[in-house]
Amino acid sequence: MVRYDTEHGYAHRDIIDKKGNKRKIPIFTEDYNEALTFAEYDIKSNWRIFKEIFLRGTEYEDEEG
Repeated sequence: MVRYDTEHGYAHRDIIDKKGNKRKIPIFTEDYNEALTFAEYDIKSNWRIFKEIFLRGTEYEDEEG
C-alpha cells in the first residue's frame, strides 16, 4: 500500500507492507501543492506496480528470499 503524507513537516510517501511495516521516502518538491501533483501522478501511473508489490508480500520477505 502507498500513502502520501506531510505529517512530519515534509512531504513523503509511505510504503506499507501486509505486516504493517512502513518505509518513508521523501518527496523533494518546492511546496505541498507540487507534492500533491506528484502524488496524484504517481498513483495514476504506478498503481498496478504498488498493487503487485503488496500482493506479493512484504518487501522485507522478498529481499530475504
